[in-house]
Amino acid sequence: MTTSLRDLLDFAVETAYLAGRTTLAYFQTGVQAEFKADSSPVTLADRAAEQLIRQRIEKRFPHHAIVGEEFGVQGSADATHRWFIDPIDGTKSFLRGIPLYAVLLGLEIEGRVQVGVAYYPAMDEMLSAADGEGCWWNGRRARVSTASRLAEAWVTSTDPYNFQKTGKDAAWQRIQAVSYHRGGWGDAYGYLLVATGRAEVMLDPIMNEWDCAPFPPIFREAGGFFGDWQGNETIYGGEALATTQVLLPEVLECLHSSL
Repeated sequence: MTTSLRDLLDFAVETAYLAGRTTLAYFQTGVQAEFKADSSPVTLADRAAEQLIRQRIEKRFPHHAIVGEEFGVQGSADATHRWFIDPIDGTKSFLRGIPLYAVLLGLEIEGRVQVGVAYYPAMDEMLSAADGEGCWWNGRRARVSTASRLAEAWVTSTDPYNFQKTGKDAAWQRIQAVSYHRGGWGDAYGYLLVATGRAEVMLDPIMNEWDCAPFPPIFREAGGFFGDWQGNETIYGGEALATTQVLLPEVLECLHSSL
């Protein structure tokens, strides 16, 4: 029997919520980090949350593949359904007791991400969407901003140094120069702000697929765009841009301007 997108979304919301509550048992407790080969931190909370998510997927959908930040790839390469897990997006914030971190869960079906959930446990904010089901923020419809020009836009990013080390600092400087306000709400929280109309542009020059898997359906259903800096909707671009459909042409022009 085929499971509907609505049922898959309900499962993802419940799973992200339970994983998020698991992380709160460690939040602001002085939990220590280990450092992975790429120097990024990982904690007991990351691992416990991902294990919970994997166990739930394995039990409910044993034929689905899983791609997780902490425990890698599981399941057949030919699987039609692939879950992407980031148990704590924003581990650096988590370690400092900053509440802007998120549990991210996205489901790719036949090569297209169709279900996405981002849960922010410390603030109890749930952002969720599935194709044709709308984008929802704590039970109400989420919509992107109606701003019509970059000159009105609030722009955010995760770490400004990333633009410099990837050779994209000139593009970042151009966006800053023409926008209204430059905030510093990084990681998944910046995408929440754009999807709910509280900011207009989120840029990351470095991005892994598990760090952004929920966002294509979230932004499609909220009336916005999520993808790479070329304007392609994808989680595999190695970079990320979220904005409104109205602002997208101006943002792309600014990113690639030679001036």
